[in-house]
Amino acid sequence: MLTVSGIDVPRTVEEAVCLDRAALLVYDMQVGILRQLAGADAVVEKVRAVLDAARDVGLRTYFVRHTSLPKNLMGRFQIRQALAWQRTDDPDEITPWFPPDAEGTQITPELAPRATEAVFDKLSMSAFEGTPLDFALRDCDVRTLLVCGVATEIGIEPTVRHAADLGYLPVVIEDACGPGHAAAGARALESLRFMGDALFTTVAEITGLLRDKAPEPPSA
Repeated sequence: MLTVSGIDVPRTVEEAVCLDRAALLVYDMQVGILRQLAGADAVVEKVRAVLDAARDVGLRTYFVRHTSLPKNLMGRFQIRQALAWQRTDDPDEITPWFPPDAEGTQITPELAPRATEAVFDKLSMSAFEGTPLDFALRDCDVRTLLVCGVATEIGIEPTVRHAADLGYLPVVIEDACGPGHAAAGARALESLRFMGDALFTTVAEITGLLRDKAPEPPSA
């Protein structure tokens, strides 16, 4: 661990992950989003492995979901986004894809959040914009944020950048992040590497680290 002016500066994933100062963010693992992704089943399996490890060691865990407002409440951003995503130039043809109570908006059943985990709804791409996530993390003195979910180039990248701008150390679990478009997802990861703000890990590495750092059970 590098120490500068009395401040610990992690340089590796192992140094960055302290169970009391880390949290897991599961991004947009929703039924209606996963339906649109090639290889979604593999991503669900990887995220579930991370989630299982986080639950085993009691790591703080947060989910975010993308939601839509009713059409009459959509403003410029949401209308432009709906036109682009629904591939139309006619505003009369767009419909809200992710109303909060819709089946497609729900977290996929394989990852169903527990009562001990939070679910925050958002309208934007960054998990921090318009949600209580930053407050919740700071209130628990979290410094390192493990990130997984979909889609890499749409939500993971802006969330990781935003996390770094807020002073967190983001750790991207690469093989537990799924792209909507393979080439765009690869570019997003390469851009994050170039910036140098994030650390990168794999499901195998992070699940092993989490379990290694779990406190020993009390002896009988």
